Amino acid sequence: KSPLQTIGEEQTQNPYTELLVLKAHHDIVRFLVQLDDYRFASAGDDGIVVVWNAQTGEKLLELNGHTQKITAIITFPSLEACEEKNQMILTASADRTVWDCDTGRQVQKVSCFQSTVKRLDVWLSGGNDLCVWNRKLDLLCKTSHLSDTGISALIEIPKNCVVAAVGKELIIFRLVAPTEGSLGWDILQVKRLLDHQDNILSLVNVNDLSFVTGSHVGELIIWDILDWTVQACERNFWDPSPQLDSQQEIKLCQKPNDVSIHHFTWDEENVFVAVGRGLYVYNLQMKRVIACQKTAHDSNVLHVAKLPNRQLISCSEDGSVRIWELREKQQLAAEPVPTVRSKEVSKVHILTSTCLNLMFLYFEDHGLVTCSADHLIILWKNGERESGLRSLKLFQKLEENEPV
Repeated sequence: KSPLQTIGEEQTQNPYTELLVLKAHHDIVRFLVQLDDYRFASAGDDGIVVVWNAQTGEKLLELNGHTQKITAIITFPSLEACEEKNQMILTASADRTVWDCDTGRQVQKVSCFQSTVKRLDVWLSGGNDLCVWNRKLDLLCKTSHLSDTGISALIEIPKNCVVAAVGKELIIFRLVAPTEGSLGWDILQVKRLLDHQDNILSLVNVNDLSFVTGSHVGELIIWDILDWTVQACERNFWDPSPQLDSQQEIKLCQKPNDVSIHHFTWDEENVFVAVGRGLYVYNLQMKRVIACQKTAHDSNVLHVAKLPNRQLISCSEDGSVRIWELREKQQLAAEPVPTVRSKEVSKVHILTSTCLNLMFLYFEDHGLVTCSADHLIILWKNGERESGLRSLKLFQKLEENEPV
């Protein structure tokens, strides 16, 4: 019997039976970022950043400053030593803007910035150049023109190095800090890795030993984080496997864009990969796919994340958000093998044929937040939990009004 298990279609009860529709944006909402346990920020093509209360859905702040669409957003601690508890928001557009998310004040705006950002001891930004900034957002140094395609992703790795995804190449850069004999920071290109056959869409660290890349044609490569060699490679997500019987064939579609790896998440044992319309579980120790659902959605899966209690959440171009439960299923042959069953939240988002963006946030106490091309943000609530909280609040009020 094949060791590869098909992710099941069994539907279970959907706990997210209450929702709040949040309206503030006037164009596609592409980004959600969590600020703390009760607040999150949204941003997108209208150039606006909105800060929300995740419990009540209340709009707390609206940050206006960009004249073009926002292309990246992250959070970081306050630049001021006396305000360490304050959170700042860094947004990227045709310029780069820093906001205080407690007051809504625009802290600083920096020009000559193009796309992705990543925080180390200093700031790095990626566009056609790799730029290094200090915490006051002064430009310290930058590379020469790398490519017309630009840097699509950046991660930090040991030895003061970063990995930049540029087209189908990975470029290793080393950051050289100033010393007594040097004038300032410098960036040195150390190595180019040419193992991918097409553009790299995903790049993440998975643990202290490895980082992972995924490409437009469905290549998944596990890299050694210290010597940058290939530890494992999976290129057969869409091909019939000789280990599978006819009913377990995992061939997807013939179109290359249907096997693109748009996103992945991970835990200590597995990488959970969004491949085309499907979800795949790749085991890091076994170095192979151990479970899959070839049609998890009707269109390409764009985002996947790990939830507590052995659950995953995925969203797609088709406008659906689905929750997947990872179980241990005993096999006759040997050890337990993971399988997954799904429960669909709802197909409430209205997507156009050109929209390629949908993402979500998970708050353990406040539910799910989703966004899409319909300009709306949906706050999904666990109906049973919310009903219990309302009942508890009612009983507390009744007790307070009782005579002593």
